[in-house]
Amino acid sequence: MKHAVLALALVCGCTNTLDNAGGGDDGTGSDPGSGSGSDSGSGGGTAPAGFVFGAYKDTSINMDWNANVISTSVSGTRTPLADDLANAGGKVVTLAFATGECGSENWGGVQGAAMATANASALGAKGVDYILSTGGAAGSFTCASDAGMMTFLARWASPHLIGLDFDIEAGQSPEVIGNLVARISAAHAAYPSLRFSLTLATLANNSGGATAQSLGASAPDSFNTYGDTTMAAMHTAFGATWPSFVTIDLMTMDYGSPGPGVCVVSGAKCDMGQSALQAAYNLHDHWNVPWQNIELTPMIGGNDVAGEAFTLEDADAVAGFAIANKLAGVHYWSYDRDVDCPAGSASPTCNSLGNAGTRGFLGRFIAAGMQ
Repeated sequence: MKHAVLALALVCGCTNTLDNAGGGDDGTGSDPGSGSGSDSGSGGGTAPAGFVFGAYKDTSINMDWNANVISTSVSGTRTPLADDLANAGGKVVTLAFATGECGSENWGGVQGAAMATANASALGAKGVDYILSTGGAAGSFTCASDAGMMTFLARWASPHLIGLDFDIEAGQSPEVIGNLVARISAAHAAYPSLRFSLTLATLANNSGGATAQSLGASAPDSFNTYGDTTMAAMHTAFGATWPSFVTIDLMTMDYGSPGPGVCVVSGAKCDMGQSALQAAYNLHDHWNVPWQNIELTPMIGGNDVAGEAFTLEDADAVAGFAIANKLAGVHYWSYDRDVDCPAGSASPTCNSLGNAGTRGFLGRFIAAGMQ
């Protein structure tokens, strides 16, 4: 996908183990993630303290290349993102993607220093917090030294920089992934309030039920090789105790041909809301990742896989589940897609769904308690 991110967040003081223990609870259903998920679409609750909600923004779309200002045309007219998002009531955005080696990174061809100079203060002036997302489906971000990481972060350092996101999906080697994870400790020491996230592709494999449910000790590994390599790198870097400042952000999208081996099926299609919930259950149960260190990122509207569509009702389901289980955050791909166009091939500039309205998903998530 185009938006995976490796996010680490300062979210809890948990001491859960990183080991693949085959289950995140004792099988009694006493932890908050147990159950069928049937009550997860109620919405309208209150997000837990420290929760982060916001869209991803592909910085290359509608960019003002003359001034290097990140912009959007969701309103119908190209507008600086800081103005558009603030006017729409948004408070957080994830900027995607920085690629190349940390310290000499670029954003779609715009050099790192120039990008930060043109946008960091503008976002802050509008009260918009921002997360820096690296990598993505079309590029790779590498970071072989703590010094390079410090240079990268210093460009954007401000009270409104709240996170660093590593999107692991572009064929990174185990060495590259290990280096990224290894940078977290020094970055956390230098910026202790910064949230870091690891965004990983996932399946939502299940036992064939029509709704998401905890599979306990029998929960499958839903990651591909990049996810498994990332989890191994986390174990190498941090040992058996899950660090409180690290989250796993699941890319809940583009599952493939519908079947219980990949998603929760309803009406012969992947139910995108229930599948997002199932992916979270599997991460919690199989890898023992605490609920408060899990984030979800669906792709709103029509996905790249034909027949998969994330609807406003799915947004309600994800929001309700996130609040009930006290997750670390919910994001969506992407801000520029939050405007109507007919169902069909996925577009980078509209929702390929219709009938959601301009910024319809932003408004629905907010109404469901996401901020």
